[in-house]
Amino acid sequence: MNDKAPLSIDDLQTWLNYWSHVHVTGIDLGLERVIPVAEQLGVMKPQAKVITVAGTNGKGSTTTTLAAILNAQGLNIGLYQSPHIYRFNERVKLAGQEVDDQSLIDAFVQVDQARRVCDLSLSFFEATTLAAFVIFKQKQCDVWILEVGLGGRLDVVNVIDPDIAVITNIGLDHTDWLGDTIEKIAYEKAGIIRPHIPVIFGGVQDLPQAIQNKADECQAKLFTVNRDYFYDYADDGQSWNFAGSGVTLKLPLGHLAIENISTAVAAILVSGLTVSQNAIAQGIQNAQLQGRFEIRKIKDKTVIFDAGHNPHGVDFLLKQLQKFLECNKQYTEVVSVFSMLSDKDIDSVIKLLKNTVLKWKIAALIVPRAAPLEQLQAALQGETVEQFNCVQAAFQSALADTKNNQLILVCGSFHTLEAVWEYLEECQ
Repeated sequence: MNDKAPLSIDDLQTWLNYWSHVHVTGIDLGLERVIPVAEQLGVMKPQAKVITVAGTNGKGSTTTTLAAILNAQGLNIGLYQSPHIYRFNERVKLAGQEVDDQSLIDAFVQVDQARRVCDLSLSFFEATTLAAFVIFKQKQCDVWILEVGLGGRLDVVNVIDPDIAVITNIGLDHTDWLGDTIEKIAYEKAGIIRPHIPVIFGGVQDLPQAIQNKADECQAKLFTVNRDYFYDYADDGQSWNFAGSGVTLKLPLGHLAIENISTAVAAILVSGLTVSQNAIAQGIQNAQLQGRFEIRKIKDKTVIFDAGHNPHGVDFLLKQLQKFLECNKQYTEVVSVFSMLSDKDIDSVIKLLKNTVLKWKIAALIVPRAAPLEQLQAALQGETVEQFNCVQAAFQSALADTKNNQLILVCGSFHTLEAVWEYLEECQ
């Protein structure tokens, strides 16, 4: 399919293939091409509250919690996230439900018409993000919750001025695009800050100076964890406490990481939206996200799926795994179905995992940027490793070989999880 494609395509996958080939590169940071198309579509100034979330890790959990709380309050919520794990439709949710194919197709038609009027090409991510904006506008969503794809300052999501900016944390990832230091990456993330809006920083590390500088420049009110708001576990093991300026809440534990749930709660409290404590509690309990320490029973085997793909994400995975093993002492060994992308910090990720993982079952992913088996094997030197021709075969082997005292950890990349889920779907 080429740029001369008809505008009447009525198949979602054909559209997705089309957007994959319209632009010369998959990642092309910058807003010069996107802004004229967004203006043509009339999505630049939503008649809605906009919450934009950037960060290295935790964006998905934070945006999911925000949407769940506001849905519980009865508001009409549009949630945009990326990447998807199994179906593209996961990226765009209305009132907690994935958008249907036809709504996406109709939006793609509008985006393609607009870019042709502007005589501009769009990358896959740019086109699909603009389509989400078109849908939220048409559905008259009360609140748009937008997850930044890469960085912040130059990401297509940043064509929309947010009413609240949230930065979850800063880690070394996508260094080729964003810079090779925490401060350089923080500068890019801080690009979502606008004048006089509330800004939440929920990172576990000290506040980067670049975020403070941008907030000062914009005269934006900055709320930082462990300075302006606090959270800790309650003694009952069933709840946790949130404390901010003039407010103390006792809330239930959810399915996602408490550091990200607390970031979402902080954003809700400064949003100006009327949200009850019951809606906050209900939303926390409702919020779930595929691939974030997701525990499943498959053929009587315990399988944990986690999409952590950089040192910060894997460090957090290991903390959750440690808690799980302490509560489930029947498991004494971990077998990992593992693969990564070649441009990730494979050595650091494996160094973190190798004291926990007894045996590795590895395969190369069938996606661009996949790490070849040789690269994975070299990083795993000295470990017990079995190689397979695909992730599905590695997972099949893990299911067949795993003993009662072992659990299976599928990790290393969203794509690793996706390959296993596709296999499980085919087996149903």
